Amino acid sequence: MTSISTKAGDGGKTTLANGVRLSKSHIRIEAYGAVDETNAAIGVARLKLPADQTTVAEMLERVQNDLFDIGADLEAADASAPQRLKAEQVARLEREIAALSAELPPLNAFILPGGTEGAAALHLARSICRRAERRIVELKDVQGEPVSDDILAYMNRLSDHLFVASRFVNGKGANDFLWKQHAAS
Repeated sequence: MTSISTKAGDGGKTTLANGVRLSKSHIRIEAYGAVDETNAAIGVARLKLPADQTTVAEMLERVQNDLFDIGADLEAADASAPQRLKAEQVARLEREIAALSAELPPLNAFILPGGTEGAAALHLARSICRRAERRIVELKDVQGEPVSDDILAYMNRLSDHLFVASRFVNGKGANDFLWKQHAAS
């Protein structure tokens, strides 16, 4: 059996696909690490979905595969390499957001994370996704650090997708917790 442990990272560095070694605290590592966290949170959310939420579960499975594409693109750190994530994947997210939204009542208040277990898990995944998006923006802001515009668009849409999906699995909005401004304690 081959060991998964190479010990090459024991000194706090990791190697990119192009052979470059970076500190594990480098913003590129932070960016694709946050994408990995998003993927893991979505995996937990999928486990928390009720059995009748197969449509959302299938959407989330596609998203998890897309996030592997994004992680690989970020890890490659090569603007000349073909990108795995394509604009069509962003467009698919937009279509799915529209389809789920069409079955939801309009929003008249902010939504607090919660309701059903599945919805709460999707809200957590959404907030982790937003952090990943911030790390990717931070990476893109560094001169000489390539990030495709499709990746930024995808991560922005994904947080919207997770929000709409949380409402959808929350009884199509019926179990949403609404924010009550200046709630008394």
